This record gives sequence, C-alpha cells and structure tokens, in this order.
Amino acid sequence: MYYIGYDIGSSSVKVALVEAATGKKIVAIHEPQEEMAILALHNDWAEQDPEMWWEYCCIATKRAIKEANIDASKISGVGISYQMHGLVVVDKEGKSLRNSIIWCDSRAVEIGDKAFGDLGEEQCATHILNSPGNFTASKLAWVKENEPEIYNKIDKYMLPGDFIAFKLTAEINTTKNGLSEGMLWDYKENEVADWLLRYYGIDSSLTPSIVENFTNQCFLNEKGAKESGLPVGIPVVYRAGDQPNNALSLNILKPGEVAATGGTSGVIYAVTDQLKSKETSRINSFVHVNYTNENPTVGKLLCINGAGIQFRWLKNNCHADSYEEMNRKASKAPIGSDGVVVIPFGNGAERMLNNKNVGSHFLNLNLNKHGNEYLYRAALEGIAFSFVYGMEILKDDNSVINVIRAGNDNLFRSEIFSNTVATLIGHEIEIYNTTGSVGAARAVGLVDGDFEKFGENIIKNDHVMTYMPLQNKEPYVKAYENWKKELELIITNK
Repeated sequence: MYYIGYDIGSSSVKVALVEAATGKKIVAIHEPQEEMAILALHNDWAEQDPEMWWEYCCIATKRAIKEANIDASKISGVGISYQMHGLVVVDKEGKSLRNSIIWCDSRAVEIGDKAFGDLGEEQCATHILNSPGNFTASKLAWVKENEPEIYNKIDKYMLPGDFIAFKLTAEINTTKNGLSEGMLWDYKENEVADWLLRYYGIDSSLTPSIVENFTNQCFLNEKGAKESGLPVGIPVVYRAGDQPNNALSLNILKPGEVAATGGTSGVIYAVTDQLKSKETSRINSFVHVNYTNENPTVGKLLCINGAGIQFRWLKNNCHADSYEEMNRKASKAPIGSDGVVVIPFGNGAERMLNNKNVGSHFLNLNLNKHGNEYLYRAALEGIAFSFVYGMEILKDDNSVINVIRAGNDNLFRSEIFSNTVATLIGHEIEIYNTTGSVGAARAVGLVDGDFEKFGENIIKNDHVMTYMPLQNKEPYVKAYENWKKELELIITNK
C-alpha cells in the first residue's frame, strides 16, 4: 500500500508517493516544469487562480502513478502541505469567487496594523500570540472593504490546503493549524478567534468546520477521484502549511527541536510548549501539526528574507560556475574573512529587524588584498550570522534550542555555513534528504499516533550527515561579534 502527499507551492505543485509500511519514497515530482504564474495587478499584490493548483495536482498525480508503475487502487490515504496564509473564497456551490490572495501579497498590511493598534498588544499576544498582520483574516477584511460584491457572495473562506481537500472530496473544512496561520485561532480560549472577525465585521459563519490532524478528515468523492486519478473513498488524513509541514518532514515535533531552511530566504521554526510571546511583531507563532489541548505544541517561526539570495547574487555577478566552486574558494579564506563583513539583508524589509529595510552591505574591503574568496566566505558567514542572530531572538522569546535539523539544500550543503551556525549555537545540525510532499505523504501514517516510529523511519531513510560544533569557537565568536557590531551601527542609523 502507498500514501500520496501534495505540496501546493506558489511556484509549482509537488507530489510524492511513499510506501505505507516504511515511509520509503517511491517517486517525487513537480508540475508544471516551469514556474506557475503569479498575477500582480498592483505593486505588492500577488494572486493565483486556485483552479490552477487543482489542475496541476491532477496532472502530477497521474504522472506520479505512471512513473511509479503502481496500481492507483493501492493508494490508501492523502496528505496535503500548502503555501501558508493564502485566502480562497467560494460561493455556496463551491466555486472560487476570485483569485487567491497568496502569502507574498502585502495589500492588507495596514489593515492588520490598525487592528493590532485598536485591539491592543495584550489581547493579541495572549490570545493569538501574534499581531493580526498581513495574514488571512486581514486579507479577508480587505475583500470585505474593497470588493463588497464578492464578499456578499462568500459562503466559506479557506486556506489553500483546504481548497485542495475540497476539490478532492467536495467537503469544506479546515484545521486549527490552518486557522492559526490566518491569525484566527484563540489559544487561550481554545476556539476560533471570533472577536477578531467581529472587529473586522466578518460573519463568523464563513469559517469552515474544524477537523483534527491525523484523522480521516474527509473522503474522496467520485468527481475528485475521477479528475485526480485516485481511488474513490480514500481519506484525506492530514494538512498543514509548508513550514510546519517542513518541520514534520524533519521529525521536528517536540519542544527544543528546531527546523531550519536555507533557500532564497531562510526560516527558523522552533517548537515550544510555551503559549506566550513578547515578540509578536518579529516572530510568528502557529499551532504545530501535533497540537492538542493536552500537548499544546506551538511553532515559533522567524523568517530571514536576505539569505540564499545573497549568495546567488554573488554567484551571478562574480560569474562563478557553481556554488560548489564558491564554497571551495571560500574555504581558502580565514575564519572571519580577515575582517570583511557582508550584511545580507538586501531582499526587502526584515521582520526580525522590526521591519527595517537595512539593505545589503559589503564592509571593510581592502582592494589590494581581498579577492572573491573573501567575498564568498564573508557572504556565507554573514548569512550564518543572521541565522544565529535570529536564534538569539527566539531564545529570548522563551524558545529552547536543543537540536537543529535542516534539509539538504544549498546553504546547508556548505561546511562553512553549517559549521559556523553549529559552533556559535553550540548544538549539532542534522541534515536530511527529504521534501515537503514526501513529509505530507508520510504523515498519512500518523493516524495511528506512532510518532516514535515515524521519527525512526525518517532517521533511517533520510539522514545524510551531522555537523557538530567545533571545539575552537573563539574565532567564530570574534567574527560574529564584529558582524553584529556593524549590523547594529546600520540599524541605529536607519
């Protein structure tokens, strides 16, 4: 028997099939081969047609079944991961009324900021653990304010993963973790944050019914099965936003465990059981995938916009042949890059820097001495230092860091980057070869609640290597303090 997992991104839809008994990956593919279109009618807007996601889900599902050379009737359950914070609205027939306002759309920033000011930090911090911000609830308020003719037709609002579950089953429901992504879950009262909906003047009946994770949430109907190529009657068991799902994929389920992602931007996702936050504007807190009333696990997410994009910029503009070449050259420069400092925050406003746009900086260059190897090392160190800086913020916000696990992506392939983070944090970094769609597929098996076996299978199937903190940390500490001094000078002058 097999499980199927979806990862609904903004660039593509990923689909994976795994063996039900072992969690072993059979196939993992994505559609389309080029990136999906994002519609931007105005500056800072970003929309996608949710029917496009469904179309590529169906194409990819049939292709995955064919490439795996399996009988589709052997697929026994569905798991769904998806781009977080998006808004899908449908009418009574389940027809989407407009394009989805996706995660990177920032049209609702002012609406969320005003709500935070009006409702007060105490109310928001103790009940939703966040500022309402530019999340799903605020995006729905934007529709109400600016498109009343559409708002008046809405029967239900959904997150992107809820929409895919609906297309498979014709049932509309959501999860606590999905609502928390939209700033619509009240942790203190353990219910939907209807007080925020009332503040926005939104009818609470628009909220779908809530289902738990790792249960039979809904079942494929004939239409969903026919269009997707999956069997009628199999259950959707699990759904979660991409970052909580990435943590699950890395076996990050207990307080003290941290998932790190080092792509174009960087993400640190720390699991905690502390239902409080004093950094509601710099850190986002979400219901984790295994959250229960008895075990209230929360994921504290800190995003670093200026991460891998800095190293990619250097690769393109220094005409390097590959990242591997850059890493080799960087290893020839000393720890601390002989005082050269790269501040990597050149990808827009940084939430962890209180939404300041400090830009990217190259400092202390000696034009007679420093070549590309110094620039490459300083960039890797600067990105690593930004991760450490973020982890210090998390620690100051009641998070404990015992172990860090990361996917085998570009930044964590670099020994310089990973050794720098591990040494400064003082904890090992475990590297795993997994993906979000594989994690979503494996999560279907958690209907039995055996998280220990789930974790053992990940370690058995996916562990690549472990970076240990280096014994001589003094040069790393000195370089980090120098970097932080330069950053704080820049922040002060902004």
